[in-house]
Amino acid sequence: MTRHWHRSALALPALAGSAMAALILGAAPAAAGMGQPSPWQIGLQTPASPVASDVASFHTMLVWIITLISLFVLALLAIVIFRFNERANPQASRTTHNTGLEVAWTIIPVLILVVIAIPSFRILKEQVVIPAADLTIKVYGNQWYWSYEYPKDQGGGFKFDSNMLSREDAAKANQPALLAVDNEVVVPIGKTVALQVVGNDVIHSFSVPSLAFRMDAIPGRLNQTWFRAEKEGIFYGQCSRLCGQNHAFMPIAIRVVSEEAYQAWLGEAKKKFASTGEAVKVAAGELPAR
Repeated sequence: MTRHWHRSALALPALAGSAMAALILGAAPAAAGMGQPSPWQIGLQTPASPVASDVASFHTMLVWIITLISLFVLALLAIVIFRFNERANPQASRTTHNTGLEVAWTIIPVLILVVIAIPSFRILKEQVVIPAADLTIKVYGNQWYWSYEYPKDQGGGFKFDSNMLSREDAAKANQPALLAVDNEVVVPIGKTVALQVVGNDVIHSFSVPSLAFRMDAIPGRLNQTWFRAEKEGIFYGQCSRLCGQNHAFMPIAIRVVSEEAYQAWLGEAKKKFASTGEAVKVAAGELPAR
């Protein structure tokens, strides 16, 4: 995951701006949801994996650091404006080369970067070093849908395609439009799931924010990432690389269930996808229902 998710710290002014915009438009800002975005959401989605929890904590730490630095710079600007303006100081000071200040503004930023780097490298290692997997799923990025393959030696032996549901079908299934799919990825709770990601045509990106992973699907290259879900539910994501005309219509849906429910699903999936080994693909040039 590297981009991610990755994906970066939000400055406090940006958060305040979002809240103000919501109030102006008459809508209250919402807390981030789990598994999918929320209207007027502020902050990251609720974490549902150990890596996601660490990323969220790191994000919060960065916001506090950014806030303190911004307030410190604001205070310095206020001092300069009101104490050292032309009216208050008709005769400007000619003092230069304050050794103490020069040492401070060199060492303090270095210390701040060290404080940021230590948890940053720890989380990066946590993302990159894949632990022993309980389940491996191969993910194929296509224009414009995903395909998934469950290995035979782990109780699978089948492959299927996953296409976005139309708005009408998503509403009937009580699932969010533009995120719901016909065939979900199903995994057991508390198990380490390794994902082998590859692109069949152009570069795609397999990303689910609540589980804090994102991996590029590149033709001719096998990339790997992992997650371990700590909560049951459906977790949605989307392709995060601009991959063509229908880039916006190839969502990801991962359903986390109990071990018993997962074993029952495996039995049904083997029958469902046994005839051809995979579901019917979208015909070349055909656009998915939106």
